[in-house]
Amino acid sequence: MHPILNIAVKAARRASTIINRASLDLDKVEVRAKQPNDFVTEIDHAAEAAIIEVISEAYPEHAILAEETGDTGGESEFQWIIDPLDGTTNFIHGFPQYAISIALAERGIVQHGVIYDPNRNELFTASKGRGAYLNDRRIRVGKRTKLFDSLIATGFPFKEMAHIDAYLGMFQELAGKTAGLRRPGSAALDLAWLAAGRTDGFFEIGLKAWDMAAGTLLVTEAGGLASDFGGEGDYLATGNLVAGSPKIFTQLLQIVQSHRSEALMA
Repeated sequence: MHPILNIAVKAARRASTIINRASLDLDKVEVRAKQPNDFVTEIDHAAEAAIIEVISEAYPEHAILAEETGDTGGESEFQWIIDPLDGTTNFIHGFPQYAISIALAERGIVQHGVIYDPNRNELFTASKGRGAYLNDRRIRVGKRTKLFDSLIATGFPFKEMAHIDAYLGMFQELAGKTAGLRRPGSAALDLAWLAAGRTDGFFEIGLKAWDMAAGTLLVTEAGGLASDFGGEGDYLATGNLVAGSPKIFTQLLQIVQSHRSEALMA
């Protein structure tokens, strides 16, 4: 494993200790709403602090973009992109579908990614050009070629309600043209599971870079494709993402594009 991945894994496991301990007594976890339907807990902050501490000890000169503390670290060409607890709403309900996501970008290109699922003790890792792994076993995207046979994951645009009509159009058409749609509630895990072949495609509106930086690297290193709704590679900036195994990606993108509103033309 690459030395940078080792640091990311160490950081993820440190955060998972905090998350797992808190999950045993959720009634004591303090929760506040950042905005409607968007929650943060003291555990998000504590886990993020633990991740940043591990990374800063190893790479003090690197910049950091983290969900709760924002963009720090100045002008370094290296930037860590961190979501300490992707799926906070699931976590506070005791719904065991959440994960830690850590990625490192060099000059804007994601080079390393780790997603750790503390409930299942599943560690997903990838380095650019070196493949994607689940607990040290090589993973690949699924082999299905027909959308009708495929399981597609998604996330509701709960922060982007202006796009709900476009989204519902996508959802409605895909509901009739796939084997099923799933909305587990953690984009990071959705992408990790796509990389592992557990689903065949994914789409969502209004994501943040920390939701998908590690996950999209996993997907592409597992042989899949990812783009924004325009079919370009600028999804970390636009926040709109389509991903899938190669044959399914093409069919999924075509349907998503047919329903996107003017606000989603990026």
